[in-house]
Amino acid sequence: MLDNNIRTQLQAYMANIRQPIELVPSLDASAKGMELRQLLEEIAGLSDLVTLAPDADDARRPSFLIRRTGTDIGVRFAGIPLGHEFTSLVLALLQVGGHPPKIEDDVIAQIKALEGDYAFETYFSLSCQNCPDVVQALNLMSVVNPRIRHVAIDGALFKEEVEARKVMAVPSVYLNGEPFASGRMDIEQILAKLDTGAVARAAEKIAAKEPFEVLVVGGGPAGAAAAIYAARKGIRTGVVAERFGGQVLDTMAIENFISVPHTEGPKLAAALEQHVKDYDVDIMNVQRARRLVPAARAGGYAEVELESGATLKARTVVLATGARWRQMNVPGENEYRNKGVAYCPHCDGPLFKGKRVAVIGGGNSGVEAAIDLAGLVKHVTLIEYDSELRADAVLQRTLRSLRNVTIVTSALTTEVHGDGEKVIGLTYKDRDSDQAHLVELEGVFVQIGLVPNTEWLTDAVTLSPRGEIEVDARAHTSQQGIFAAGDCTTVPYKQIVVAMGQGSTAALSAFDYLIRLAPAEEQAEAA
Repeated sequence: MLDNNIRTQLQAYMANIRQPIELVPSLDASAKGMELRQLLEEIAGLSDLVTLAPDADDARRPSFLIRRTGTDIGVRFAGIPLGHEFTSLVLALLQVGGHPPKIEDDVIAQIKALEGDYAFETYFSLSCQNCPDVVQALNLMSVVNPRIRHVAIDGALFKEEVEARKVMAVPSVYLNGEPFASGRMDIEQILAKLDTGAVARAAEKIAAKEPFEVLVVGGGPAGAAAAIYAARKGIRTGVVAERFGGQVLDTMAIENFISVPHTEGPKLAAALEQHVKDYDVDIMNVQRARRLVPAARAGGYAEVELESGATLKARTVVLATGARWRQMNVPGENEYRNKGVAYCPHCDGPLFKGKRVAVIGGGNSGVEAAIDLAGLVKHVTLIEYDSELRADAVLQRTLRSLRNVTIVTSALTTEVHGDGEKVIGLTYKDRDSDQAHLVELEGVFVQIGLVPNTEWLTDAVTLSPRGEIEVDARAHTSQQGIFAAGDCTTVPYKQIVVAMGQGSTAALSAFDYLIRLAPAEEQAEAA
């Protein structure tokens, strides 16, 4: 089942297993059951510390448990964890086998200190690039704390269960049988939901920090580049981010990052974070900024207030808060988010197999989404506001060749309809005739561009009519000592490589500002 290259790589990883583990299958006579048995047999044959136990009786079949021999430490997969979840499988084998996880000691201590019993269930899709972070975080937690149990479930394989629980987005996490969270989460975010005192402790720790020379707000490509360039100058640098990686985490295939023919968003985000960690940078993750007070108003240092209540001070600030998916802002959109309204076709598309869906948006992202979904769903209706599609010609040709796709242009989506539990249709208005049309469907994928994350900066720096931070060629904003970079700025072309270049420019400009500021301060003191 595994090709020779993957088998060789997996065997090399499994050399890190320190304690014996057993694979406990619960199989059936289905084709997937036979595939899973073959996979488990191949894995067991790669290490003397791994054994394949006799079949057990689990409610979900096919599934298997990875258990540390003679203990209650283990994780369970319901389905065959290949695709994006293959890394989750490898990490589970290593961690259950005693290989130490790559997380901070204080995070491990926080996991161990959780009181009570936690039974987590995560529904994932093999094509979802967001799911592995959640699966791996909960697997790790269950290894560190035996009172935490976790099963990762392939939603496409357990359709009846998915429909019974009305799961329409992945990853979807249940805790002790009740909905817990939906969407990408890392281990710190999960702990923040479980440990109610974590936010206050983190705020107290952050508030005690000394002022930074450069404080970067945002952990995407622009923020990471700014942090690296600032740290290389040997000055005190900090990064505060809501989630390190930013919008890149939600990107599937990246094929235009120069010198890297192909990569995926989560892989690039992990590489960015590791590169930043190679330098002396203080990373404060899972922290949302709510207010900026420039130095001219604060008196000496700029101040960044966080949602947690903590305040950070810095001589210079680089704003790299990025952007988020733009919403339609029509009735029913928020009510049925994750109940049929989705923003990631790669993640949630498999849950709509054989159903009817709409894609809103005729740009590259919208047309690519429609093409991908057409291979899974019964029918795709693509709705574009403009009189023609805006996607590249090659994408349009592919789209128009698909028999289960309907293209509607000059159309304005006015409402998403539901039955109280899930989406059942949408209404759009023909912009030429003003006639309203109802489309019966089960899913709506919104792909209409991005909106900058700058609402919290309205009174701090000058914003464009579109909410973007106005910057000059050197990344200066309207305030002295405040710089900005990336998708949140007026710089055109929202691309990863552009954001990285702009982040580097912002950091160099901040350093230039600091070295020019020092002589002025010395003269003022002498006077």
